[in-house]
Amino acid sequence: MVGLFTIVAIGFLLGMRHATDPDHVIAVTTIVTREHNVRRSAWIGMAWGIGHTLTILAVGGAIILFRITLPPRVGLTMELAVAGMLIVLGMKNLGGFFSSPDVVPRHTHPHSHDDAAMDRWFQRFRAYKLIRPLIVGIVHGLAGSAAVALLVLSTIPSLNWSLAYLAVFGVGTIVGMMLITLTIGSTFAYGQRRFSQIGRHFGVAAGLISLVFGVFIAYQIGFVHGLFLGNATWIPR
Repeated sequence: MVGLFTIVAIGFLLGMRHATDPDHVIAVTTIVTREHNVRRSAWIGMAWGIGHTLTILAVGGAIILFRITLPPRVGLTMELAVAGMLIVLGMKNLGGFFSSPDVVPRHTHPHSHDDAAMDRWFQRFRAYKLIRPLIVGIVHGLAGSAAVALLVLSTIPSLNWSLAYLAVFGVGTIVGMMLITLTIGSTFAYGQRRFSQIGRHFGVAAGLISLVFGVFIAYQIGFVHGLFLGNATWIPR
């Protein structure tokens, strides 16, 4: 019983710590900067955590159950997907803030009005706003699933306990990310009440950081670790 409790506690705490990884925080920040509602910010964190947990359970569970060994190129490609996601989020954030109605001229291409109207219509539904963080969480889970599964394989001999650890780790990640987005959302909501344009400044900053960090990770994976050079070396982390 003590052993199981220890595994659960460690898995939960490590899951919460895992949520604070820089790429995770940067990704959700680009999304939360568009929210000025604390409750919706927490929902965004939960959606990201659920997506991340689904991938951890699927990929990590397969590695544990079938003792799969991932080739370096596969592992690096999974991590490259995270870099690509950060770049896309950064560009989308910058494009969204710089093309807002008070910055862009009123008369633009007619389809832009239709797209904006459609986007506003869909945003009335809560599920629409949760799809993006859910997908981002799923992609981010690709980068961490192998490392978590290999850690479990090396320390927990029991198959059932290993899968339980993954599940608890995922719950810890969900809680940790909810706390992070709750904190970020509260800060933005308070700042928006005091300074009307602070949300725009934070949004642009978050977009730039996400874009630069994504390019940096892509460079590291592609050239430092050799994914694009034919001499791929990969250490799950």
